[in-house]
Amino acid sequence: MIPLLVGAVILVVVSVGGLVIFTAITARRVEKALPPRGRFIDVDGARIHYLDKGSGPAIVIIHGLGGQMGNFTYALLERLTGEFRVILMDRPGSGYSTRARGATGRLSEQAATVAAFIRKLGLQRPLVVGHSLGGAVALAVALDHPQVVSGLALVAPLTHVPEHPPAPFKALDINSNFLRWLVAWTVATPIGIRRGKAILDAIFSPDPAPADFPTRGGGLLGLRPWCFYNTSMDMTDVEVDLTPMVGRYATLQVPVRILCGTSDAVLDYKIHGEGMKAKSSQVRLELVEGGHMLPITEPDVTAKFIKAAARDDSMPSN
Repeated sequence: MIPLLVGAVILVVVSVGGLVIFTAITARRVEKALPPRGRFIDVDGARIHYLDKGSGPAIVIIHGLGGQMGNFTYALLERLTGEFRVILMDRPGSGYSTRARGATGRLSEQAATVAAFIRKLGLQRPLVVGHSLGGAVALAVALDHPQVVSGLALVAPLTHVPEHPPAPFKALDINSNFLRWLVAWTVATPIGIRRGKAILDAIFSPDPAPADFPTRGGGLLGLRPWCFYNTSMDMTDVEVDLTPMVGRYATLQVPVRILCGTSDAVLDYKIHGEGMKAKSSQVRLELVEGGHMLPITEPDVTAKFIKAAARDDSMPSN
C-alpha cells in the first residue's frame, strides 16, 4: 500500500511540475511573439502599459475582461488618430500592466488608478471610452472622480451585475485565491490553447472571430498565468462595487453615450443598455446590429460613435 501511495504522490508531483514548466515556457514564447508596443508609467504602485497616438482632444480607452490594448489597435485606433489624441491603456493586471501590491480587481481601485493615470499624463478632462468590463470601470471613474472626465462613450458595457457569469467566462469563476493561482499555473494554459477558438467564437458571437485575433488582437497574451489569475479576480470582484454603483447612476454628472449590439451574446443590451438608460437622464443609447466585440467587428460604426461623443462633449485640447 505504501509503495502505491508514494508512487501516486510522485506521479502527481511530476504531472503538476510538468504543467508548471509548460505554462512558464508558453508564457515566455507568447511574450517574445507579442512584446509590449507602448510605454510604461508608474501610477500609485501599479506599472501601467499604454499607447499614446495622434493629436487633438484626448480620448482614453479602457478594454474589457481578459483583454488588452490589442482589442483597439486591431482596427479602431487608426480610425481615430487623425482627429484625436488616443491613449490606450492596459488595465491594472491586464496585458503588460501590473497591479499595485495588495490590489484586487475591484472597480473602485481600478477607477482610482485610471483617474491617477489621467492626472499623471496631464490630460484635461478627456472623453473616457470603455468596452465591456471597461465600461464599468469608466462608470466608476465618472462616479468617483467626475472632475477628471468630460464624458463617457461606452461600447457593449457592463452596467449591472449579471445573474450568472457569461458562458465564455464561467471557468474564471473561482473565489479562492489559492485555487485561482493553482489553476493559473497548471491547467489554465493548456485548456486555453485547446478551447481558445471555441471561447473566442462565443465572445464574438454571432459575428465571426477573426482568425488573426490571437496575434493581431493580442489574444494570445491571455494564455499567461498571471493574466488568468487577474482576470478571474476581476470577474469575481466586480459585484463588490458594481452593485452599489447601480444605485448611484442617477447622480452621474457627465454625459454618457452607450453603443450596444442587439445580438450581443455576452451582455444583453436590454439589461446593460436600456437598463442603464432608465436610471440616468445623462444616458443616450444607440443600438446597432452586431455582437459584443464591436471595436473589432464594426470599427467604422464604433469610431463614428466615439467621434460623435467627443464632439458633443466639447472637449478641451490636450
